[in-house]
Amino acid sequence: MGKPALEFHAIENMRWKRVTKSIKKGKAWEKILSRDKDNNIFTRLYKLDPGCETKGILSHDFWEEIYILEGGLVDLRKRKIYTAGMYACRPPGMKHGPYAAPVGCLLFEVRYKCPTKTAKS
Repeated sequence: MGKPALEFHAIENMRWKRVTKSIKKGKAWEKILSRDKDNNIFTRLYKLDPGCETKGILSHDFWEEIYILEGGLVDLRKRKIYTAGMYACRPPGMKHGPYAAPVGCLLFEVRYKCPTKTAKS
């Protein structure tokens, strides 16, 4: 089916939905901006409240691109800090997390599926 065609529209009146999957401590929220239900891929705003922590190391079968809009994340495994303005592009199978959001974090995330072959340099 694919994602729907959407023209510009306001999203401030969309409700934040609580996310509980992969959350160890605190609260996380999402606003799904568009979704392909058949393939379980979507574009969303993802918000971690201050003090929120995710659990476990994640790896999935889709591409994931994330841009930090506000706040930041602490990678608990790598002991690195990621702040507003930073970007990640994760191919299927890439391990990441767990994370903590001491001051909270707002992310823009796009998930999609495509061939996993990458260009060789």
